[in-house]
Amino acid sequence: MDPDEIKYVPIKDLKVEEGVEDLLNSPLMRPYIEAAKALLQNKDTSEAIANIAALPLEKRYVWRVVSALKWGFADFDNLNVAVDRETLSPEDRKRVAESLKVRPVQFCLFLRALLGTEEMQRRMVQAIKVAAKQVP
Repeated sequence: MDPDEIKYVPIKDLKVEEGVEDLLNSPLMRPYIEAAKALLQNKDTSEAIANIAALPLEKRYVWRVVSALKWGFADFDNLNVAVDRETLSPEDRKRVAESLKVRPVQFCLFLRALLGTEEMQRRMVQAIKVAAKQVP
């Protein structure tokens, strides 16, 4: 299948990661779910959007993503990754690779939604250039 091809999948066939239901049921997601419902039902979204606008940064969806990245990379050390790469069992290596499969696209979509297409592209190209120069 062409990686640029859009594949439509029925909702019942979507795979969800462990923990997704807990996040969706979080009280912090209620305003976002209400906004999405209003949008999908072609209803007025102004009240739902106003409720989100009133939230402090620390209670917003983008903060959850940014915080996860912060904690995920706060102590990043590529030497540790290299040691793990060399010592993972084939099964564990496969699990890790599968887990990372969609992350680059998700991150690009996050940046595009937050910063716009051009800034997302600029940042990703710059990141690729910097990472390519690093010693493995």
